[in-house]
Amino acid sequence: MKKYLLLFIIAVFAMSCSKKVEVKGKITGGSPLERIEFIEASGVATLPLINIGINKDGTFTGSFDAPKSGMYVMSYAGKQNLIYLKGGQKLEISGNGMTFPSEYVITGDAKNNNDFFTATQKYLSTYAQTVNMNELIMKDEKTFLKGIEKVQADINKNIEENVKKFNPDNEIVNWKKNDVSSTLLTILNQYELSHKQMGNPSFKVTKAFTDFENKLQENKDVMVKENPYYRQYLLGKMSPDFQKYAQANGAGKTDLTTSELFTEYLKKNQKDLSQTAKDYLLAFVMAQSDIHPGSPDKTVEKIKKIIDTDIKDAGIKEDLKKIQFAINGFKIGELAPEGTLVKQDGKAYNLSENKGKPYLLSFYASWNPYIGESTIPVLKEVVNFYKSKMNFVFVNVDDTKDQFVKTSNSLLKGIAGTQVYGEGGLNSDIAKKYGVYGFKLPCFIVVDKDGKIASKPFFNLGDPELVVVLDKQTGLSAPKVNPNVQLQQGMGMDPAVVAQQQAAQQQAAQQQANPQPAPAPTK
Repeated sequence: MKKYLLLFIIAVFAMSCSKKVEVKGKITGGSPLERIEFIEASGVATLPLINIGINKDGTFTGSFDAPKSGMYVMSYAGKQNLIYLKGGQKLEISGNGMTFPSEYVITGDAKNNNDFFTATQKYLSTYAQTVNMNELIMKDEKTFLKGIEKVQADINKNIEENVKKFNPDNEIVNWKKNDVSSTLLTILNQYELSHKQMGNPSFKVTKAFTDFENKLQENKDVMVKENPYYRQYLLGKMSPDFQKYAQANGAGKTDLTTSELFTEYLKKNQKDLSQTAKDYLLAFVMAQSDIHPGSPDKTVEKIKKIIDTDIKDAGIKEDLKKIQFAINGFKIGELAPEGTLVKQDGKAYNLSENKGKPYLLSFYASWNPYIGESTIPVLKEVVNFYKSKMNFVFVNVDDTKDQFVKTSNSLLKGIAGTQVYGEGGLNSDIAKKYGVYGFKLPCFIVVDKDGKIASKPFFNLGDPELVVVLDKQTGLSAPKVNPNVQLQQGMGMDPAVVAQQQAAQQQAAQQQANPQPAPAPTK
């Protein structure tokens, strides 16, 4: 009996500690070319945790590990919204393709929490229209504070009413209250800056103002971990001071990165700031300013060093390394890793079979709207020009092998090269090893004759830098091409731009969920 009781306890404990979220649902009128993605709203990497396809009947299913309980950005067809998820949950989401995910219905384990969240969202959308924040910001401090305190009281009253109605978990209630505090803090900062910019640079707020400001961030250690909006408030507060520091310490130093300057600024000028806050703020600055495909190797190495030495939180460190790898790829000269790949006939395929000859590794999926209309025509020309001196390996990352067979037989018909499938699609080990995400498709990487990485990831076959690498590896000299020929249009298709847009999605979804009255314009 004790044995079975022990097994039961172990099973319950394992379930309670599970990070897996199982999601399924149906989008009426959903398109098979659209995908659903989930991104951790409080994270720093902004990389999709899963990319789920839509079936012809609008149904979808998938599962992913949720790093922690909290808010997640759910995106579909260029739109996004927030959803509260906990590890171990099973949820079903339904909606209409015209309005999803701005509007959705949830059943299952996550219903109460998200019904609470949706109700507060609707209230805030209506309430924001009743407050003239432009007018309030122009008032004297006492009147302004009284108005802001009323806004806080009204919103908190609605929160408590919805707590009684929906019985949500304490975690999401606290998150919502902290979220409101972050919004109010941002408005306070706008008030202070506006009055300084109205011809009175020496303007200072009173103790009553700072006391209220401090009261709003009594939970600042939690807020900085969970709320990107609070981090932006902190950055906004220190922005004028940092600009002065940068002008004094970065003038004339052309090779000094923003991340280096900000790291030193935090050490010298923000000694009272917690290490956790420093980690999150530094991570944000690095992701926005210095992690992008155009970064020279020297900058990439500088960022790696800052991540290793100045970021102390292990989770943030890992997330930053993931996004840097997703954007910048392998270091030139590293051995290209193998992955689980199969041909159409089911036989295994190893990338090392190309040893002795350079090859172009191309990742693609049928649902990417640019692969057929833009990529294939140019790809044919590239293959025909270089095929005598190099190989071509096309890695399909569709959801199923059957879709791979259909896609490769139609889309790549007649193009010389080896066509293989990464089992599991974007969840395959080959996609993970090469840092391939939906926003990076199609993606091209050159590997030399010794099986070593010879280029960064490219997303445009017309990129002059890619042509230089191909010429060097083959000894051929390609005709000049128009560098403006883009194989991927829309969304910028620079993966750094997309990654930054995904970071902006966190803020946009949060603002959509917690709309604030319009602030006064600054001069």
